[in-house]
Amino acid sequence: MEVILQHPYRRYDNSYRWIMKVLIFILQLIYYVCRIFKRGKKIVMLSRQADSVPLDMKLLRAKLNELYPDYKVVVLAKRIGEGALQKILYCFHVIRQIFHIATADAAILDSYCIPISILKHNGLLVIQMWHSVGTMKKFGLSILDQAEGSSQGMAKALHMHEGYDYVLCASPEYREHLMDGFNVDSDKIAILPLPRVELLQDKDYVSVTSKKIKGRYPTMKDRINIVYLPTFRKNDSTIIKAVKALADNIDYDKYNLIVKLHPLDLARLNDDRVITADEFSSFEVITAADVVISDYSCIVYEAGIAKKPVYFYAYDYEEYSLKRDMYIDYIHEMPSDICYTAKEVMQKITQDEYDFDRLAKFVDKYVKVTGTETADIAKFIVDKITYVEMKFC
Repeated sequence: MEVILQHPYRRYDNSYRWIMKVLIFILQLIYYVCRIFKRGKKIVMLSRQADSVPLDMKLLRAKLNELYPDYKVVVLAKRIGEGALQKILYCFHVIRQIFHIATADAAILDSYCIPISILKHNGLLVIQMWHSVGTMKKFGLSILDQAEGSSQGMAKALHMHEGYDYVLCASPEYREHLMDGFNVDSDKIAILPLPRVELLQDKDYVSVTSKKIKGRYPTMKDRINIVYLPTFRKNDSTIIKAVKALADNIDYDKYNLIVKLHPLDLARLNDDRVITADEFSSFEVITAADVVISDYSCIVYEAGIAKKPVYFYAYDYEEYSLKRDMYIDYIHEMPSDICYTAKEVMQKITQDEYDFDRLAKFVDKYVKVTGTETADIAKFIVDKITYVEMKFC
């Protein structure tokens, strides 16, 4: 359905509204037919962040299998690819999603899911486990018709972010942000940080992953590793210039520069001085970092949990802030000073005077770490399934 509304010349007029109503009616019929095959206890997890199982879902699935083995856990992960053919193939994936939604007790999401929001599904528990540990930039329904957001027409046609029973949240500080981004009431916000928060506290995981990365890139054993993790900039090619500026200001006798662009970023780095570590995710690379540089990316929360010094390279702050509003006071809330040039960032790093107390206060405010995040979410899901079952008996 997004294929129709993403046509470059589309207008959400009466003809498209009629087409959408027919498509939704057909999908609703498919849903009701699939309901016939509901058997036993099942939880389905749905993601379009990647074509492989996302880390948080992998961790949660393992914990559910451990604590509640009577539940079958199914994970469907598929990204909407580029080009018409890939979008058509994704439509078949939507049919598969509908089957598992219709035969499940609960659906766990980490992004917008078309059939969850457009279909009626009484008796199904729906939990939005958004893919970001925290919030920083405005998102979702709060940026409709803006440069980096969806259109009002698409949001209305696809009932964007409707149908959620609960939205998971890392801290009460984000409550109003998520209420705004998903248009949900306060009582639908559950303070439960993501499973990956727990993994960052696992010393064995951090040690093993760091050694694995350094084994693949031996120079990382002998130098200070600077990891640059910029946010995704929609339709913006400035990131390549920003990486080059950073690379030009580094002493490679002392430092390595590891750059991990956002998975959705189509830009390609071509600089022999830069380690891209393609075999490893941004999350994994944090374990091998001595220093992290970012900008407006929520990965700074993960770096902070891992107790890595975080520096901010906001080379396009004035332009970016015009395109994308922030939920937090970026200039004053970040756990270190904001730098606007690569030279300024490297000067801060070489001074080696990082304020770790300031970082700890930032993390404590924005992520309520418990050490049992994954089990807490698993218990929450099963408890709420029981409540829904009693409600619809």
